[in-house]
Amino acid sequence: MEFELDTGNTAWLITASSLVLLMTPGLAFFYGGMVRGKSVLNMMMMSFASMGVAGLIWVVYGYGLAFGPDIAGFIGNPAGLVGLTIDNAASPTTAMGIPGLVFAGFQATFAIITVALISGAIADRVKFGTWIVFSAIWVTVVYAPLAHWVWGGGMFGADGWLASALSLPIDFAGGTVVHINAGAAALALALVIGKRKGFGTEAMRPHNLPFVMLGAALLWFGWFGFNAGSELAADGTAGRAWVNTLVATSVAMLAWMVTEKFRDGAATSLGAASGVVAGLVAITPAAGTVDSWGAIVIGLVAGVLCSLAVGLKYKFGYDDSLDVVGVHLVGGLVGTILIGFFATNGRYDSFYFEGSLNGLFYGGGVTQLLTQIVAALVAVVYSFVLTYIIGLALKATLGWRVSEEAEVSGIDLAVHGETAYENSGSTITEVR
Repeated sequence: MEFELDTGNTAWLITASSLVLLMTPGLAFFYGGMVRGKSVLNMMMMSFASMGVAGLIWVVYGYGLAFGPDIAGFIGNPAGLVGLTIDNAASPTTAMGIPGLVFAGFQATFAIITVALISGAIADRVKFGTWIVFSAIWVTVVYAPLAHWVWGGGMFGADGWLASALSLPIDFAGGTVVHINAGAAALALALVIGKRKGFGTEAMRPHNLPFVMLGAALLWFGWFGFNAGSELAADGTAGRAWVNTLVATSVAMLAWMVTEKFRDGAATSLGAASGVVAGLVAITPAAGTVDSWGAIVIGLVAGVLCSLAVGLKYKFGYDDSLDVVGVHLVGGLVGTILIGFFATNGRYDSFYFEGSLNGLFYGGGVTQLLTQIVAALVAVVYSFVLTYIIGLALKATLGWRVSEEAEVSGIDLAVHGETAYENSGSTITEVR
């Protein structure tokens, strides 16, 4: 196919890419505010390190693994970005007039934030060097293959086994690839690394709630690029994704606060910010393929269920420090599965999912619902098992935990040699 540049689509995707990249510093504020003052820099550095590691790997070989020519339905050719030119006809975005390099950059921002999301589950207690090594391995053997299955023409694509058996699974902007993937990985690492000292017996309150709310605001802003940009065109479906991102998130925030009010007696700023993220997570896979009523229901269910799910760590005894499992895994599952009820692909078609079906409530029967459930379960199992193995290997070699003294006194000074606040100093120094 001969390439013809579409300046409108290209300008929109460059803008969307910039918005999505901003989400990772936004996540740094969100997570940084939620931890205690003695570890805020370490928490924020984990997000920034993800930008460096995943950004480099994506250009060197990650894009090829995810979107390069298919190899046995499992992975792409790692040389996929090599030789990718402005007008390369092999790019998935050729038909939309978007240069392949622009699409590669857009997808790089997804890989970056997915890695960063995992860090919230292991706050306050891990070696920074081990986190960097984990990030490099994980984006290579977990993120890239799953992205290839769903978006890169792999086993979940139009010619894959799932489409042949049921229908084409819908993941408009990353319900399985980003959020279920990160949430399952977060659970695996939390189990491998173990609990923070004092978990369940002492208060570990957020040290800076304005940071949390600022981070949520930046995430919401950037998420419009995340979801509307995933249409890969400046068209009506992108507009639908934008509106759905607004309304689902609004409803989820309200639902979380109402649930919190009934459960705890007060609607909190932390709850409002968490509700925002829960709504954003849940609408991500469905953003361009449900109507406004579907988006409202998805936001409502996510706001209630995620607010309840964040308490499961105390019941089951795993230390998911900043509720990555309760928000991203549960929210990702909510959005991915509810597509099977609310998908309206006959009205809001998308580039990726032309072979999918309407949901149960829109005359499509149960086929798409079953497809979404299978895709979600495969993503959970693959991410959890591979991450658990990676986590164990790093535990046995580099080690995950900082010393107990460093964890208690303050990981910022011990690992990074600095503190966020003048009155939070420590005399502990540890190998970085």
